[in-house]
Amino acid sequence: MNALEPFIHRFEPATAPGQAPLLLLHGTGGDESDLLPFGLAVAPGAGLLSPRGRTLEAGMPRFFRRLAEGVFDEEDLTRRTHELADFVEWARAEYRLPAPIALGFSNGANIAAAMLLLRPEVLSGAVLLRAMSPFEKPPAAVLDGKPVLIVSGSFDPIIPEANAARLAATLVGAGAAVAHRSLPTGHGLSQADLRLVRDWLAERPALAA
Repeated sequence: MNALEPFIHRFEPATAPGQAPLLLLHGTGGDESDLLPFGLAVAPGAGLLSPRGRTLEAGMPRFFRRLAEGVFDEEDLTRRTHELADFVEWARAEYRLPAPIALGFSNGANIAAAMLLLRPEVLSGAVLLRAMSPFEKPPAAVLDGKPVLIVSGSFDPIIPEANAARLAATLVGAGAAVAHRSLPTGHGLSQADLRLVRDWLAERPALAA
């Protein structure tokens, strides 16, 4: 696929004013429809932009390649992050959107974290569900108080708590306003995630300005 072509995606226009749009970024094996129900539940009436990852792993869509579980191809991650950021800029012009809040799960959360570090101007904030640090040596970034919610699972067999804590520390060091919460669950999403994200988003109406 040509890097300049838009991602396969779905866009649901806002039906209520006063909310930032959400950029929905699925996990491994998901697609552009995967997180729409979650987005509708946590931000009723908000615009939803949901692209499909362009990388395939055993036939399953992802946003970037990995060398093994928890070991990322950082060259590919960097390239794919810029491609995704360019798509968001295209979509903002096409659909007349303000800067979105990224809401990513697992692989989608990891590329959202990479976007915060490489292209922070594209996002107004981020919700990172089951995220880990995307870079061994994070690039310098200036996040200027950008709000970020990280939600980890205390029984997650894939992401060590120390790794998620390192991501939180990296973003705090870059100036983000980070809330890091851990839920008594595994890698999958739960109703507790939904409630936590919904409440966090509801406290941030100014992001839609």
